[in-house]
Amino acid sequence: MNAPNTALRAVCTGMQLSQNARALEVVNGLPVSLLGFAAIPGGHVVDDQHGGHDLTSPMSSLATPRPKPLAVHASHEGVWLSRYQYHSSGRGESFAGQHFVVVLQHGDRLTVRSLPGSAASSLSMDLTVDGAVVTGTWVEQTDPTGYYRGARYHGAIQLLVEPTGRRMAGKWVGFGKDMDVNTGPWELTFRDASTSKATLDQYNTSPE
Repeated sequence: MNAPNTALRAVCTGMQLSQNARALEVVNGLPVSLLGFAAIPGGHVVDDQHGGHDLTSPMSSLATPRPKPLAVHASHEGVWLSRYQYHSSGRGESFAGQHFVVVLQHGDRLTVRSLPGSAASSLSMDLTVDGAVVTGTWVEQTDPTGYYRGARYHGAIQLLVEPTGRRMAGKWVGFGKDMDVNTGPWELTFRDASTSKATLDQYNTSPE
């Protein structure tokens, strides 16, 4: 009879630690991993091994995003690291595109713009937040001196927001230079809540 009570206490303890860790994140404006704590026992976005992503929770490996606002991290404003992967048919290899981006929020709308010094290409996204689901469009103006010779690509994107509010992960879809429709993983990882000039200057450099 003690086993169920022990399990219940473990769940309650985990929930309390999660709440405390998230409160520390709110006060300090930093993820708990940068405050000297282990990752909080909350949900996270994972690859489902079937071409998609799932939002899991400590209570169930089958949890799905609930269409309600995130209570703790209501704002997604700040500096994020954007990283997507794509396959180049012409080169027969897969590559990753990375930018530091500034996210501004007005209601349920997110405006995402890359910092010019973070990559040779420029990236923008216009997104709508619906609880843990973020949906919208992306545009990238490629490097004029690079492989794609300044070509402009655009498409759609959908991301799931982890309960910590510190990571979004999902998929992009868009056309390729061979006029086929491609898709691949994309994630945004939180870096700084500030959008001051000093902060933007700090991140206006290559992520690599």
